[in-house]
Amino acid sequence: MRIKSVEFAGAIGQAGQAGPEMVRGLPQVAFSGRSNVGKSSLINRLLGRTRTPIARVSGTPGKTQEINFFRVRSDAGEFALVDLPGYGFARAPEALREKWRKLIDGYLRETEELRGVVQLVDIRHGPTADDDRAINYLADLGLPVLFVLTKSDKLRTQKRKQAILEIGARLAVGEEQLIAFSALSGEGVEELLEAVGGLVADEAG
Repeated sequence: MRIKSVEFAGAIGQAGQAGPEMVRGLPQVAFSGRSNVGKSSLINRLLGRTRTPIARVSGTPGKTQEINFFRVRSDAGEFALVDLPGYGFARAPEALREKWRKLIDGYLRETEELRGVVQLVDIRHGPTADDDRAINYLADLGLPVLFVLTKSDKLRTQKRKQAILEIGARLAVGEEQLIAFSALSGEGVEELLEAVGGLVADEAG
């Protein structure tokens, strides 16, 4: 899949709030992961926006507090890429974390256009307890999930291969459901673009 253009479509910050009008009716793919897993960097690299980032990159975990929507035009058609707030930020007040939970739960349960979720896991550490909760929750909802292992450039080749095998065994998924990704080197960009294209191509137009 080749990206032609992308623009920020808007955000929602309250459970039950309707998504931006610009993406209504378009197939959607959501990106989920812990705070500081590299989600914004991944989205910018995936969309070809490394020089002029469209997703905010911050060194402060928990910075993204809304669900952000991006309208993407590609040779597979138009779709919405959806950036969910990062979870697992322990220093956030409990009231704020509960607000995030309700916001994300409402979106994932009620969005008919949602075609799948890209779940990010740090390849260096594997799934954390917070990741396990998120993954089990997605399984309960019956949503298609693709696992992307971020920061693959941080490991040498042999350790990276071993980590992919171990994480695949831990998640009980085959290697075809795992993509090692580096926002720095570009590893995994083409594979992830093709996987996202496969989720939206049947309906995007």
